Amino acid sequence: MTEAAVLDEAQAARFAAAYSAIVNNMEHVVRGKRDVVGKTLLCLLAGGHLLIEDVPGVGKTTLAKTLAASVNAKLGRIQFTPDLLPADVTGVSIWNRATSEFEFRPGPIFAGMVLADEINRASPKTQSALLEAMAENQVTVDGITHQLSNPFMVIATQNPIEQEGTYPLPESQLDRFLMRISVGYPDRNDELGILHTHEADGVVDALKPIASITDVIAMIAMVSRVHIEPDLRSYLIDIAEATRHHPAVNIGMSPRATLSLQRVARARAVAEGRNFVTDDDIKSVASHVISHRLILNPESQLRGIQSDVVVADILAAVPVPSDRN
Repeated sequence: MTEAAVLDEAQAARFAAAYSAIVNNMEHVVRGKRDVVGKTLLCLLAGGHLLIEDVPGVGKTTLAKTLAASVNAKLGRIQFTPDLLPADVTGVSIWNRATSEFEFRPGPIFAGMVLADEINRASPKTQSALLEAMAENQVTVDGITHQLSNPFMVIATQNPIEQEGTYPLPESQLDRFLMRISVGYPDRNDELGILHTHEADGVVDALKPIASITDVIAMIAMVSRVHIEPDLRSYLIDIAEATRHHPAVNIGMSPRATLSLQRVARARAVAEGRNFVTDDDIKSVASHVISHRLILNPESQLRGIQSDVVVADILAAVPVPSDRN
């Protein structure tokens, strides 16, 4: 990256102002969860896909709808069930008798933002229909490749507690998700506010967009221009190598995961109004980017060790660069 390509301070300040405005708008619906809302938006602005893993009823679907409404994006919803077919996701070619040709009918994956609700309830065959879309922003049906919209984001939800009738996401699918977050329960005061504001239907529908898709595309482009020092790139590699050699881990971070951590750290930096990355940016988002990608060994799983604990252990052990930005 050349210095001429790096954002200047004024551009970073404008990005931070726009980011804050969108978060504030989302908080009108998703109350008391500023950190969760912020990370959801970071995932979009880093150009990635989001996995929301939590128990039912805490607002996972509402969070996705609120983000789409705030940036005026078309939201396609797919309710994943055991009988869902890949064609129900990607679309299907139908014979048109009038033209004597096959006509492609696009599926819900062609929305700019796709809510994959309870993704682990569909069969692995149907889950795999998302792989090409999430990796390459395209789908191939009957040998013909169709481009998806830009930006394109999958927000998938799943319940980590209920296992009956579910199909765990394979490692290749998990690696497509830039970040994994949970929502959690609101505190007492926020839940009282929810009782008041969500008593009537249509709370999300009444939300006015605070940005456009054009604004989002511009912000995504700005993220890639945030400066990161060579020492911090080495720090990213040190973290990745530590996951590959940790005694509790069978499979550590892939190079895609290292790139993902860099992208989200850049997004976090400019959201804070800076045009450069610090080690705090990396550490702040590391668990959400790394933990769902780690495959722990059987012994660690039997001992109940959680991957986010492993990430915290690695961050504590890996030395940070001595020269901070």
